Amino acid sequence: MKTILRLLGFLKPFWGWVSLSVLLNAATIFAGIGLLGTSADLIARAALQPGIAPLQVSIVGVRFFGISRAVLRYLERLVSHSVNFRLLAQLRVWFYRRVEPLAPARLQDYRSGDILQRAIGDIETLENFYVRVIAPPLSAILVTVGMGWFVGMVDWRMGAVLAGGLLMGGGGLSLLAYWVGQKRGAAYVQQMAQLNSEMVGIIQGITDIVAYSQEKIIQRRVESSLGNISQIQRRLIFESGVVNGLMIFLTNLTLVLLLWLTIPLVNGGAIEGYRLAVLAMLSLASFEAVNALPQSAQLLRGNLESAQRLFEISDQLPAVFEPRYPQEVPTAQLPRLEVNQLTFTYPGRPEPALKEIDLCLFPGKRVAVVGESGAGKSTLVQLLLRFWDYDEGVIRLNGVDYKNLASVGIRRFFGVVSAAPYLFNATIRQNLLIARPNADEQVLWQAIQLAGLEEWLATLPNGLETWVGEQGQFLSGGERQRLAAARAFLSEAPFILLDEPTTGLDSLNEIQIMRTVLEIFKNRGVLWITHRLLEMEQMDEILVLQNGRVIERGNHHRLLEAGGVYAGLWQAQQRILWNVGS
Repeated sequence: MKTILRLLGFLKPFWGWVSLSVLLNAATIFAGIGLLGTSADLIARAALQPGIAPLQVSIVGVRFFGISRAVLRYLERLVSHSVNFRLLAQLRVWFYRRVEPLAPARLQDYRSGDILQRAIGDIETLENFYVRVIAPPLSAILVTVGMGWFVGMVDWRMGAVLAGGLLMGGGGLSLLAYWVGQKRGAAYVQQMAQLNSEMVGIIQGITDIVAYSQEKIIQRRVESSLGNISQIQRRLIFESGVVNGLMIFLTNLTLVLLLWLTIPLVNGGAIEGYRLAVLAMLSLASFEAVNALPQSAQLLRGNLESAQRLFEISDQLPAVFEPRYPQEVPTAQLPRLEVNQLTFTYPGRPEPALKEIDLCLFPGKRVAVVGESGAGKSTLVQLLLRFWDYDEGVIRLNGVDYKNLASVGIRRFFGVVSAAPYLFNATIRQNLLIARPNADEQVLWQAIQLAGLEEWLATLPNGLETWVGEQGQFLSGGERQRLAAARAFLSEAPFILLDEPTTGLDSLNEIQIMRTVLEIFKNRGVLWITHRLLEMEQMDEILVLQNGRVIERGNHHRLLEAGGVYAGLWQAQQRILWNVGS
């Protein structure tokens, strides 16, 4: 019930349109009932061969109801689908706004395909809820009351029978359909979500699947999932058929009961004989209001399951709590980033990922953070970008505590070049303009020249309008990294975070790109996260992390002279490079 009330809450801005949709739907059904009723009246009375005058009302009624039903049905579809599409659009915007603050910290436990299914598939599933679950029952109530009263004016027992039949069809069979389809409706949504999530992963990894000849195994897995879904669908269709059969039985039972009550009245002269056909047609036509309700009830469990999947994510608390009244970052001639005694532990883990870290960064200063995988290097980057809130210590930007600043304002001070920069399936120009949408042609080419991409772009027929493909698949690893560096340069951020930017590149490209990057950002504060000790001589300070703690710090020469962990890592790397080179 709570889920239904939350879904109904999205209707508040559209209650007027929803009411209009309900009235139009009820009016359309009444027009259909009127069309069948007047048609039966016309045919039955015409069989008695009266003059034309007694038939005029019925003739006009058939024309009126026939035209009005078509017009009303068009208007009802126009209004209801307009409201539905606006609701779905609102749901999508709402879901994005709730998910965006959760990224990336709270979304790490979800597969990308699963989130995609919730954002697209589950929201589209809710179309059935608003189109088939909300308006039709309200229209059915109006029709039940209206037709029960109308037929009851002839005889109250007939009105009670018709209203009872409509209530049994719209209410009783709907509850039966909901109860029968409750388990399978939820299972269908879950199975579809799992299949779609798997398919996203399969498509993304299709190259490796083919390379390792795993096509048959993957095919069998997909076929198994499709088999489960087909089985659920067959059961749903079978149950739907049973419910539809019961609805037909109930419709005809109501008709028989009405005839059973009406025939004695006709024989007694209380009702004219031709009205028997009219009442029969009115009874049959009235069930148009409730025929689709059991099917909607059968799908309701699936709709609620989709809604619960959306609320499961949207109800999560973000990892970072924004201040109620955020301060502005003070303007400073020399921006300054200070990290003091920073300590952070991931939820559910016993040991801190970072412990008592101290760091200072300002434009022109270069700091490298080195250490083995799992030492806490990337965690430091995530805390600086405020993807997580730290437990102890403090991070200050221009003298103001991070926790008093809005995350959006903080991130404007950082440009990031990561190990796997994300490139959108768009042109090179569009991927660059993400960093500065208002950049003109001169600024773009300046960034391109600094990144060493000018000669490469000159070889492309479309230049900046060249498409890079999904995740930049049309580019080499070096080209992607240089493009990411150009994008970071365009950001004009005073601090640059280099998070393993040369991972996966050969040694020659690695050195060239690092020299290019350090040259581009020579006037900015650079924090280089790496386990590869390249160009360390250019660093003003090096922090050596181990198990989340700084165990050594200093410049390259001092650390080598100290003969500690850094010196050991340096010597081991030099031996590897020597062996590879020889």
